[in-house]
Amino acid sequence: MERPLFIYHPNAYALSFEEVDGICDCCGQSRTLRYRGPFYTPLRPDYLCPWCIADGRAAASYEGEFTGWSDIEGVSPDPADPPPTIARELLLEICERTPGYSSWQQSVWLSHCERPCAFLGFAGSEDLLPILDQVRPDVAEVNPRDADWLLEHLSRDGEMVGCLFQCLQCGQHRLHVDLG
Repeated sequence: MERPLFIYHPNAYALSFEEVDGICDCCGQSRTLRYRGPFYTPLRPDYLCPWCIADGRAAASYEGEFTGWSDIEGVSPDPADPPPTIARELLLEICERTPGYSSWQQSVWLSHCERPCAFLGFAGSEDLLPILDQVRPDVAEVNPRDADWLLEHLSRDGEMVGCLFQCLQCGQHRLHVDLG
């Protein structure tokens, strides 16, 4: 059976799954890929397969989200704020049918062109050199005085990690800095 594609998390199999034989708690099928990322639900399934995530069964069965609704850039938890400019169907795609990513803090899902970006993975300083001009504004917006220092000291797996995204519409790279 062909693996499902996650357009908003193209590296999900390398970053959010592990090869482990088991039975999916959602569909009851024997599988070899177990999800190991965040899943916000009062219930705690031990084994979720990518097929149940991709078609929304896992989120529906366990009343959960892989990324919190208000963790998507442009979505406010305050109902008095204006509604998001991102289409609801795209927000639901991220929350209910896209594997999340593990982070030190609460994860953030960046957006651009009024749609969610694709999470490419974790990036260190050397990974960002070819796209530094694209991602510098994201870091400077949050920490204007230390933006260059932060960009020079990011790592893929340390206490200061770059979470790299890319707009599927225009190709713009975006960066969220996750501090441990």
